[in-house]
Amino acid sequence: MYFRSMKNWLVLLCMFGFMSSCERNNIHEVKDWSTIFKAHGIDSACFEIRDHNHEEMYYLNLSRAGEQRFMPASTFKVFLSLVGLETNVALDEKLVIPWNGEVYARAEWNKDMDMREALKVSSEPYYRELARRIGKPELQKWVDTVKFGNMNLGDSVDRCWVNNTLQITADEQVGFMKKLYFDKLPFSQRTQRIVKSLMLQEDSTRFKLYYKTGTGIYPGTDKKYIVWLVGFLEMKESQKNVETKLEETNFKPYFFAMNFDTDSDSIMAPSNRVAILKEILRERKILR
Repeated sequence: MYFRSMKNWLVLLCMFGFMSSCERNNIHEVKDWSTIFKAHGIDSACFEIRDHNHEEMYYLNLSRAGEQRFMPASTFKVFLSLVGLETNVALDEKLVIPWNGEVYARAEWNKDMDMREALKVSSEPYYRELARRIGKPELQKWVDTVKFGNMNLGDSVDRCWVNNTLQITADEQVGFMKKLYFDKLPFSQRTQRIVKSLMLQEDSTRFKLYYKTGTGIYPGTDKKYIVWLVGFLEMKESQKNVETKLEETNFKPYFFAMNFDTDSDSIMAPSNRVAILKEILRERKILR
């Protein structure tokens, strides 16, 4: 994991006397972020954001972010989309999976839909069927290749992301998002480009925000949830090219992951997670 490798690297530098390098530690704890979470009724949370442009990492709750794995819940649907496209189980994002006829509490799941809509509404029936079509041997191969979390699919290929067998840390989620953004995962550029487009949630004149939410109930509990938000932000920056004198737009990426525990329906609402994210981005002066 990034945190562990960075800590070990810094220790080695200090052992060899490179004190100036040790002083340039680029991992920063931001304890004040706990106030933001507490204002939303959340006591157990972690958050991590990586500023790629300055190679800086900021975090809240290092032990939870870097060492504690949790079920990925619906954030794993990003991974399932990648595998479905790469294996041609889905020729493209227009693959329609018919509604199975079961009536779900979330009315938006009760219809035929393609992958783009399914990821947008986080359709559980769509992705359970996609996982079955991929099959456990193929999915296990890709989970092992990517080294996604603990790489344990268990016995249920269509529920491994919500039954607490497959687990991942927030730090590992950040690493996964960074590789996806830069087309560094072991999938084709086409596959990664399509999936990134599926994750786009906000597109303004100043930024593009990509993310996936996830919510899973802990086994053996009536109503205790692990809640996720993972993704990346592209800040748009216009500047004049020195040679051509023309205006150019550059993008500055930031990669993030948060998770927390709750038993409250209102606290776990996706809009609440996005609100927390934007408060943190404003605190960092990334958003204004």
